[in-house]
Amino acid sequence: MRFERRLKPVAGVDLIPMIDVVFQLVIFFMLSSTFIQTPGIALQLPESSSAEPVVMSTMVVTVLPDQRLFLNNQEYSLEEFSAALGSLSDQEREALKQIVVEGDDAVSYRLMIQVLDVLRLNGFSGVALRTREGDSLR
Repeated sequence: MRFERRLKPVAGVDLIPMIDVVFQLVIFFMLSSTFIQTPGIALQLPESSSAEPVVMSTMVVTVLPDQRLFLNNQEYSLEEFSAALGSLSDQEREALKQIVVEGDDAVSYRLMIQVLDVLRLNGFSGVALRTREGDSLR
């Protein structure tokens, strides 16, 4: 007399654990990646051989050669820029650890000093100047 097995051996590959691991990896990389928001203003940054990556803060000041200023994508004149910085509350100033200033390669030295003066007069001392990597000693 021959007996038959009630449970048949499963010869297939179980993909559920692999799908779970891949899904967890996707979620991990989505949460741990850094999203950098830069304004959509076209400018040519000056080169610097000692340029370092800068963590973007919530305040980015962009200076264009035609004396236009952008504060987080909002355009200001130099006077309006000073008034906008003066209207920030003390809590907002404390939240901004560092301000990133990006200036076009053709921006005059006078305009850049005026922008830095306005920032310092309004209590912002941690200012980083954004450049692009390259060999500036040509």
